[in-house]
Amino acid sequence: MSRALLAAEAVEAKEVMALAQALVRIPSHYPGPGEEGVVAFLEEYLRARGLAPFRQGVAPGRPNLVADLGEGKGGLILEGHTDVVTPGEEALWTHPPYAGVVEGGRLYGRGACDMKGGLAALVGALLAVKRVLGKPRRPLRLAALVDEEGMMQGVKTFVQGGLARGFRGAVVAEPEEMEACLWQKGALRLRLRFPGRMAHGAMPYAGDNPIPKAARFLVGLAEQEGRWQEAFSHPYLGLPYLTPTRFLASAGEGQLNVIPPWAEVALDVRTVPGMDHDHLVAEVRRLAGVEVEVLEDRPPVETPREDPLVQAAEEALQLLGLPFRLGGVPGATDGTFLRAWAGLPVVVMGPGKKTLPHQTDEWVDLEEVVQAARVYAALAVLFLE
Repeated sequence: MSRALLAAEAVEAKEVMALAQALVRIPSHYPGPGEEGVVAFLEEYLRARGLAPFRQGVAPGRPNLVADLGEGKGGLILEGHTDVVTPGEEALWTHPPYAGVVEGGRLYGRGACDMKGGLAALVGALLAVKRVLGKPRRPLRLAALVDEEGMMQGVKTFVQGGLARGFRGAVVAEPEEMEACLWQKGALRLRLRFPGRMAHGAMPYAGDNPIPKAARFLVGLAEQEGRWQEAFSHPYLGLPYLTPTRFLASAGEGQLNVIPPWAEVALDVRTVPGMDHDHLVAEVRRLAGVEVEVLEDRPPVETPREDPLVQAAEEALQLLGLPFRLGGVPGATDGTFLRAWAGLPVVVMGPGKKTLPHQTDEWVDLEEVVQAARVYAALAVLFLE
């Protein structure tokens, strides 16, 4: 029997399921309690199993957690995030969002799918590889990072701190129904402010109303989006989108008879490979006639189909009798920066339905979590050896 298959079989199913449940029961949304509780739990959990995890500070109370198996260069990073989105109105949940209820083989709770199930699978795979290989010839690094649901400061700090240096690939356990996602959309978050001049609402000619200017810009966005969609598309990512997400204009609370001094528009832009972000921002600026503030710039990324990491993923799935399906991520993940900033080949592949993240009554199938752990363990051995 191959060592890859031995590693897959060394995954302890009950251990992985219990870990996923324990992680869901620790609230880690931000703003809120943040990731510290999950990090502290995982740190103790890994130490008790013979590993030496260490922290990397990102922001007060928000540390990345890293654990290594083996040393050297050319290794593999297993990456997941420890934060979740807010549960919202808890009364709308069938089960309390942090109760970690298991029913019909499903683990319910905020973050069960996105992505504490995937994180538990990564940990289970790491421990399985340890049981089979001891210290592999090339390093296997678990990276449990903060702030993926926000501005991704966790992975940015991880890369900037040199913690991706010397590695040859990364697997990101986002819920993608175990598709091997080699492509990720890019994202631009833009803010535009249209200037005006205050005046009495009864005498609009004495001021300069910014709202019609902003409204004309918003109407023109649909045509701009159509031009982009005619020029760019992707077989796994679909079309680019130019979406207004916020429109603000006010002269102050309750001031309904005053022309506001400004109007603000926020845009969420989603791009596919081949689109130049600087050029897109220039086009938005030209259409608006005002300056554009870039709040976040996440480039579209792709990993070549022929990369050894992809080959290892395909072989691991086939070894376990599972289909190898290619896919694309409609948004950005921590893998975006592992690819764009660290230059690592990245496969985004994890347990959980694509449509469940951030929903009320979020859940993950525990058998799928265990299956993912087995795939990760086999993949790691194939890649490292």
